[in-house]
Amino acid sequence: PHAGPVESKNEAAMSELVPEPRQKPVVPMKPMGINASLLGYIGIDTIIEQMRKKTMKTGFDFNIMVVGQSGLGKSTLVNTLFKSQVSRKSSGWNREEKIPKTVEIKAIGHVIEEGGVKMKLTVIDTPGFGDQINNENCWEPIEKYINEQYEKFLKEEVNIARKKRIPDTRVHCCLYFISPTGHSLRPLDLEFMKHLSKVVNIIPVIAKADTMTLEEKTEFKQRVRKELEVNGIEFYPQKEFDEDLEDKTENDKIRQESMPFAVVGSDKEYQVNGKRVLGRKTPWGIIEVENLSHCEFALLRDFVIRTHLQDLKEVTHNIHYETYRAKRLNDNGGLPPMTVETEENHESNL
Repeated sequence: PHAGPVESKNEAAMSELVPEPRQKPVVPMKPMGINASLLGYIGIDTIIEQMRKKTMKTGFDFNIMVVGQSGLGKSTLVNTLFKSQVSRKSSGWNREEKIPKTVEIKAIGHVIEEGGVKMKLTVIDTPGFGDQINNENCWEPIEKYINEQYEKFLKEEVNIARKKRIPDTRVHCCLYFISPTGHSLRPLDLEFMKHLSKVVNIIPVIAKADTMTLEEKTEFKQRVRKELEVNGIEFYPQKEFDEDLEDKTENDKIRQESMPFAVVGSDKEYQVNGKRVLGRKTPWGIIEVENLSHCEFALLRDFVIRTHLQDLKEVTHNIHYETYRAKRLNDNGGLPPMTVETEENHESNL
């Protein structure tokens, strides 16, 4: 069925460009009580293996952003997460480097391979964030960067000749580092998370958790959770995106017990009871990074990489990017404005 008559020339031109969306076929109701029992093996279950082979060939993109004041161990933590030197600072950074006057954004890409699975990892660092005396609006360059990546993706998507696989530079996950003060969140923390929780998946992390006693740590975590709730700040995994009861139960546990993860990062190895472990040496012993009784690093890693990595990518695509896209197309009456170059291409295609 066609929509109403076309009102303006502009819309007419657009309807030529954009094929009319077909209505989704109505899914028939499941017949009740009929369970088809197969008379023999068909091989439907091999679809999982087929999907695995296909995705193994193409590999994965994962873009992680780290935000927080300097000196909170952001670079070390990212190196610890991926057990390799992936941060900006691990590649020839010197102590004399001055604090940037404004927030800079530096992205470094790596290809990491494990068990035949290739991942193109991009670490996006934000030096200069929260380091000035006046930190007003210092989240703006970060928000701008995130939106620019959505814009880039959108431009590729609305091209007449689309690439088969659009390079994905969208930020899938933002680790926000909270200073281990033991008191409360700073106004800057709240402002940042308020503005950015709408456009990106934020995972709050209490940095350098070894500077607090266990009691202080538990108390601080509860206080941070309470403050986020009072200020209406939604961090990842957001309640409204839980798809079913199983997800809800699992994510509620993370939201109510683990968040924000109190972590310690280290890329140095030590010998403990005959085993080599990642840890930090202190005068009273070694803090084992991957030991849950010492810190919650292992929980954070399992959460970001082993259980929710695909979901982080999906929420970015289906929720944050979709919101951006809908708003952009609405504001523009359908398509991003054509540049001279795209108009020429368009004419030559016609």
